[in-house]
Amino acid sequence: MNIAGIKKIIVLVLILAVPGFLYYLLTVKGKNRYHPLPVYGPKTLAKTTHRVQGKDIPDTIYHALGDFHLVDQNGKPVSLKTFDDKIFVAGFFYTHCPTICNELNSNIDSLVINYAKNKMVYFASITVDPARDSVKVLNAYARKFESTQKWMFLTGDTATIYPLARQGFLVNALQTAKDDFIYSDKLILIDQHKRIRGYYSGTSLPDVIRLNDEIKVLISEELRNREEPLY
Repeated sequence: MNIAGIKKIIVLVLILAVPGFLYYLLTVKGKNRYHPLPVYGPKTLAKTTHRVQGKDIPDTIYHALGDFHLVDQNGKPVSLKTFDDKIFVAGFFYTHCPTICNELNSNIDSLVINYAKNKMVYFASITVDPARDSVKVLNAYARKFESTQKWMFLTGDTATIYPLARQGFLVNALQTAKDDFIYSDKLILIDQHKRIRGYYSGTSLPDVIRLNDEIKVLISEELRNREEPLY
C-alpha cells in the first residue's frame, strides 16, 4: 500500500474514532453547551435591529459568497444556487500540481466517503488552471478518487475563478507564470447562508480532523434552525 493509501486509512480511523465528540460538545447532563462557529469576512451593521434583554441591538450583515457560474467534471453547470440548503467545503487546486494538490484531495476524498450518505454536505474543488483543466481533464482526474458523487471538480475561466477566490472565499488564487500558480491550500467551510464558517489547511491532518468535527457542529446548527431530519 502506498503512503497516500496509508494516510487515508489513518484519516478515516481518526475521523470515525470519536463518534461521541459531537454529542459531548452539544449536551452535558441535558444542558446545551453548543457554541456556534464564527463567521469570517467583513461585517457591517444593518439599519434593522433585534431586541436582546429589552435593548435594541443592530443586526449584522455578514460577508457571503456572490453568485458564480462554472461547470463540473461531467459538464453540468454549477452556480451558487446548486448549493442552496447545503453545507459545502471548497478548495482550490490544479490537476498537474506536482505535490500539494494530491495530498489535499486525498484528504478531501476521506471526508467525501465519511459524508456519502448525508444529504446536506457537499464538496467542491475549483481549478486555478482552467486553460488546461477542461471538463475532460477534470473527469479523468476525478476517476482517481473513490467517491465523487457529492464532489464537484469545477472549471470555467480565470475572470470568474480568480475573483471568486479573492472576493468570495477570501483566499489567494492567481497565475504567475505558464506553469506556476499561487493559491491557498485552505479548505473553506460554507454554511447554508453562503457564509464562511472555517478555514483549514487541507494538507494538515489535525486541521482535516477539526474540519470533520466542525462540519458536524455546523450540521447541528442547521438542524436547530430547520428542526427537520437530514437522513
